[in-house]
Amino acid sequence: MNYTPDEQDEIRRRQKSRALVTALILGAFVILFYAISIAKML
Repeated sequence: MNYTPDEQDEIRRRQKSRALVTALILGAFVILFYAISIAKML
C-alpha cells in the first residue's frame, strides 16, 4: 500500500503515541510490583 507523506506521518505519530502509552503502562506495573514487594517485607 502506498501512503502519501502526510498519511505516513500520521501513521508514525500514532505508532509513537501507542508505544508511549504501552511504556507508561508497563512502567506503572513495574512500580506496582515493586511497591507490593516492599509492603510484603514490612
